[in-house]
Amino acid sequence: MRALLAAAVLLLPLAGIASAQVPTAPPADTTALPAESLELGTSTSEIAITSDFSGATLTVFGAVNNARPKLLKDGDYDIVVVLEGPKAQADVREKDRFFGIWINRKAVTFGQVPRFYSISSTKPLNEISSDAAMINQGIGINNLRLPAINYVGSASDIPQFRDALLRLNSGHGLYNADEHGVKFVSNSLFRASLMISVNIPEGPHSVEAFLYRNGELIATAGLPLRVVKTGLEQQLTEAAHNHPLPYGLATVALALLSGWIASVIFRKP
Repeated sequence: MRALLAAAVLLLPLAGIASAQVPTAPPADTTALPAESLELGTSTSEIAITSDFSGATLTVFGAVNNARPKLLKDGDYDIVVVLEGPKAQADVREKDRFFGIWINRKAVTFGQVPRFYSISSTKPLNEISSDAAMINQGIGINNLRLPAINYVGSASDIPQFRDALLRLNSGHGLYNADEHGVKFVSNSLFRASLMISVNIPEGPHSVEAFLYRNGELIATAGLPLRVVKTGLEQQLTEAAHNHPLPYGLATVALALLSGWIASVIFRKP
């Protein structure tokens, strides 16, 4: 009996040693990868409108920080770049003939309408993310948030007037889109081209980029851009705003003088 107890006592330390030598799994790495972010730069911070201005192209350079190499290789990142102008109210009217006279029968006033909107992307928007997501984010010409703040007629006509507003602005070159205007040029570096119409309005604009990963918006970045008139155009604009009465009188006098000169030149003998 004593021999058995001694053997048991000897086995206990050995069992402890054996259990201590059982390998344990290494702790899981819980360190999260840093989130992706965007950096932006533009070819210019100011666009000068001169008398011979015929439009231009704004180049936007950018980089995706902390990009996953595999996602870059598989093309799972998409970028949308938007150049947006100052916002203002816009009236859309529908004329109708009434006893031989054209009059406004219906009208809708929209608020917060961008006076200029140019968008460029790596692919068509409906291939980047869902239509519902783009509408919710207000990205894309057809997805702009244009609240109707006043209307004459039926409220059911508002969508028709909204479509007319987008069509008119697109026709005048104020709204444009390039579905393949953003290109990855080297690893995580990209370049975007934005079309600038000859009709771009003066004032503060903004450049904003949106980064998508597998259809999900994960990062944004923005920069300001100024559009200014220079030379004679700037002087005339400042005179019209700062001295409206003298400017108006000078304009009328110039028109009368031009008419008189034309009558003298083309007077029949």
